[in-house]
Amino acid sequence: MGSVVLGVTGSVAAFKAVELLRTFTKNGHKVRVIPTESSLEFVGKSTWESLSGHSADTGVFDGAQRIDHVATARDAKLIVIAPATADFLARARAGMANDLLTSTVLAADCPIIAAPAMHPTMWLNPATQENVDVLRKRGWHFVGPTQGVLADGHQGWGRLAETQEIFARATHIMQEGVDVSHDKLAGRKVLVTAGGTREPWDPVRFVGNYSTGRQGCALAQASQMMGAQVTLVSAHVEDALIPSGVTHRRVETAQEMANCVLSEAGDNDIIVMAAAVADYRPVQRDDSKMSKEQTGEYVTLEMERTTDILSELVAARRSGQVIVGFAAHTGSPAEVRNAGVEKARRKQPDLLAVNTVGSGLGFGDVENSIEILDATGESFGNFQGSKLMVSQALMQVAARCLEVSKPEEDL
Repeated sequence: MGSVVLGVTGSVAAFKAVELLRTFTKNGHKVRVIPTESSLEFVGKSTWESLSGHSADTGVFDGAQRIDHVATARDAKLIVIAPATADFLARARAGMANDLLTSTVLAADCPIIAAPAMHPTMWLNPATQENVDVLRKRGWHFVGPTQGVLADGHQGWGRLAETQEIFARATHIMQEGVDVSHDKLAGRKVLVTAGGTREPWDPVRFVGNYSTGRQGCALAQASQMMGAQVTLVSAHVEDALIPSGVTHRRVETAQEMANCVLSEAGDNDIIVMAAAVADYRPVQRDDSKMSKEQTGEYVTLEMERTTDILSELVAARRSGQVIVGFAAHTGSPAEVRNAGVEKARRKQPDLLAVNTVGSGLGFGDVENSIEILDATGESFGNFQGSKLMVSQALMQVAARCLEVSKPEEDL
């Protein structure tokens, strides 16, 4: 098992690092906790020392003699900063060494993971985004932040990633020696769709679905983490869910989504159709609201098929381009898988992510589980976890397919 340095900075989310420390030690890792002085306002030094079995100093001159931060960095197989504040990221980007944590980071040649946690306005501030971009280019790995309700009651991107998500990334890096997702899509363009389209049948009513767009937004975020330039086409997705830095196109109906996606498709290396696009729309849209007095006891809507965007993309697919579809089905695991295999073989996308929806599964702020199939119905495996974890797995498979399908002139 590897030796891990756990850096804890001054965020209200610092208490969650206690669970992360326990997870590392429970799995056999030796952990040295290095808190910043401000973080001790949230979790005391004695807590870190009793749980880790090691001193938890904040400065290089704490204690009777100088602490050797170089030796600490040399012995570490991995450094994890959780939570990582905007202040810490700025100091790390500048190469400062004004406490034990930044001194250790500056002396390290092992992988470094940062799990940011801060108010959404601080996370979205151009200064923070620039600091993160620079650190990524230096080889840092980032987990989160995620979207959710924060300590002050506000909602948005800035919440510390879940413990298991941070631990899973750390385990992968220590096992493989590198993070396969880092910069895997650098220089590539990715188009992702998200949300549920709405098909109006009068000025106030529409035919729609329960999709929130969380999975599509997580796919956009995962693609960004891998270095891609991302365009997100969304239908009825909350603004707070849209990752910063993406090119964002808003649409309402299936036809508007088809027009937008098909017009931009040719310029993208990977296209991921994660949106819940309506299969049918009302043939006629009334100009005024229909009342119960007009319609009587029953209403009959005549529906027509919408454009099959995935099939259109596959038909127009250029050499070297990877098309990814989603197949959301209800039923038993066997029924869902069989329906997915049939769709993969019939529509022929490069990849198809098959998942079960309904009864509390798939839609909304819940975990997801997908099986990734190729065009023949063969499986790349099953992946379960947060929507971001599932997205990272899917985009890694898509990136490998992109390498295999690379045109000869790019080789």
